[in-house]
Amino acid sequence: MKPKIIVCGLGRTGYTIFCLLKHQGAAVTGISDRPMSSEYQRDIIVGELRSPNTLSHAGILTAQTLVLTSNDDSLNLAVLTYARLMNPRIKIINRLFNETLGKRLDETLPDHVSMSVSALAAPIFSFAALGDKAIGQLRLYNQTWPIQEVVIDEAHPWLGMPLSELWDNPSRMLIYYLPARDEIDLVSAVVNGKRLQIGDHLIMGSQPTTRLKKRYWWRKIIKPIANLRQYQHHVQSVAFVILLLLLMIGFSTVLYVSTNFKVSLVNAFYFSVGMITGAGGQEDVIEKASDEIKVYTAIMMIVGAGVIGICYALLNDFILGSRFKQFWDAARVPTRNHYIVCGLGGIGMEIVRQLYKQGHDVVVVEANAKNRFLHTARSLGVPVIIEDARIAGSLKAANLERADAILVTTSDDMVNVEIALTAKAISPKINLVVRSQDPQFGKASQEVFEFEAVLCASDLATHTFTAAALGGKILGNGMTDDLLWVAVATLITPNHPFCKRTVKDTAMEADYVPLYIERNNCTVHSWNLLEILLLPGDVLYLTIPATKLEQLWRNTNDSVEQFINNGKTEREKSLEF
Repeated sequence: MKPKIIVCGLGRTGYTIFCLLKHQGAAVTGISDRPMSSEYQRDIIVGELRSPNTLSHAGILTAQTLVLTSNDDSLNLAVLTYARLMNPRIKIINRLFNETLGKRLDETLPDHVSMSVSALAAPIFSFAALGDKAIGQLRLYNQTWPIQEVVIDEAHPWLGMPLSELWDNPSRMLIYYLPARDEIDLVSAVVNGKRLQIGDHLIMGSQPTTRLKKRYWWRKIIKPIANLRQYQHHVQSVAFVILLLLLMIGFSTVLYVSTNFKVSLVNAFYFSVGMITGAGGQEDVIEKASDEIKVYTAIMMIVGAGVIGICYALLNDFILGSRFKQFWDAARVPTRNHYIVCGLGGIGMEIVRQLYKQGHDVVVVEANAKNRFLHTARSLGVPVIIEDARIAGSLKAANLERADAILVTTSDDMVNVEIALTAKAISPKINLVVRSQDPQFGKASQEVFEFEAVLCASDLATHTFTAAALGGKILGNGMTDDLLWVAVATLITPNHPFCKRTVKDTAMEADYVPLYIERNNCTVHSWNLLEILLLPGDVLYLTIPATKLEQLWRNTNDSVEQFINNGKTEREKSLEF
C-alpha cells in the first residue's frame, strides 16, 4: 500500500505539488481553504487549514507525510502543531520563509524537513547568470551542481559518441538517459557500448568551478578613482562646506597679513582658525587693527559659527548616518566582469551568497534603505547601492556596461520588467535573468522582450517539495517528459534489497543510475562503481524515478539520516577511480 500524503494549502505552489504527486501515482489528499475547480476534486478537502476537524477529515491520523505549502509561516506552524498532536509520527515537509526558524524546528522535531523556496531556486538563477541553462540542481561532493538537459542533434559534437566515454568523466554525472528509438536504461546502454543518436536526451550534472580571485593592492586604489563620478553626489554637500570653510580661513589669513606686516603668516593663520571656529587665540593680531578689520572679524565670527555648525552636522550625518556606507559601497563597486543583483529579498540574498561562494564579484542595487538583508550583504563585502534600479543612472552606477550579467529579483513582476528593459536599453547584449511570479507571464515576456531567462522561483522549488514528500534524503531532482526523478542517498543495511549484490545488477533491475558509493571515507566512481559489491555500511548515491523510490527501503526502515546521525558527517571526499 502506498504511503498517504496530505498537501495542506492549495495555492499556486501547493496545487502544483499536489498535481505532481498525483502524476507520480502517489496516494495524496489536498486541503484548500476555499472551493476550487480541479480534475482531482474528490481528493480535495475544503475547510479551515488549522482546524483539527479538517485535518481529521483529510486522514491525518493514518497519513505518513504532511506537506505544508502556505506562504504564511505562522499558519504553517499552527497546522504543524495540531498535526503533531493528532499524529506524533507523521513526517512534515514545511515551507518556511524564515530559514532560521526552519533550522530550529529541524533540530527540535523528529521527521521535520523545512524548505525555503528562495534557497531552492537561487542556485538555478545563479547558474542562468553564469551561462548554464540549468533545469535543476544536485548536491554532490559538498557542491551544488547544475543539472542540464542535452538533446543530441545533427550538429552536436557528441553525436555517435559511446555513452561509456561520458560515464568515465568524473566532472560530469550522467543522471538519466532517454533514447529516441528504443527503451533501454542508462547502465545497460553504458555496459553494451551504445552510441548517442539523433533525438537522444541526456540529463547530466556538471561540476561547478570556483573562480579564484587575485587581489592586487593597486586595484584597490584604482577602483575608487575609477568610480569617482559615480559616488560624488554622496559627498558633494560635505565637500562644498569644507571648501567654503577653507576659503574663509585662507582669505582671512591673507587679509590680516596684508594689513599688518608685523604679523607673521603662522600667527595670522592661527588667529583665523580660532576666530572662525570659536576657539580663540592670538587676539593681539587685531588689537591695533583698523575699525574695518575689527568689523570684518566680528562678522566672520558670526558667519564662521554657522558654517562650523553646518559642517559638524554634515560630517556627523555622513559618518554616523547611512551616507558613509553608501559612499564606501559606491567606491567598491567592481569595474568589470561582475554580477548585478537588483532586489535584495530572500531570493536576491541567496543568489548573492551563491555567486559570492563561487568567487564572483557581486554588486546589489536595492531601493529600500531599511532592507533587512543589507547588513548581511555588506558583511560578505558586497557593495550595496541604495537606489531605484528602474532609473538608468542607478544601473550605470553599478557599471552595467561592463558587467557579465544582471539578475532582477524583486517581488513585483512589473518592476522587474521595467528594470530589465532599462538594463537592455543601456547594454543590449547583457545577460539578463528576470524573476517572474506568474509562470505564464514569464514565458510571454521572455519571448516578447527577448530576455535570456525568465524564471519562476515557486515553480523551480515544487519538484523538490514533491520529491521530499515521496521519501528519502533528497539531494536533487528534476522533471523530464512528465517523469519526476530524484537524487537520493541510501544506506545499505543487512536487510536492504540491494545488499550483497553488484551495483550493475541492481541498477538494471530497479532502473536507477548510480552516481557514486561512499565507503570508508572514500568514494568509488566510474567503471569501478558498476562492478562493486554493495555491503552493509555503504552509502549509495543514485538517481531514480520518483515512482520507484519504494524499492530503496521496501525491506528496511533504515535511511541515510541514521547514517549521518551516527556521526558520519559531511567530509572532504577524494575520488577513487
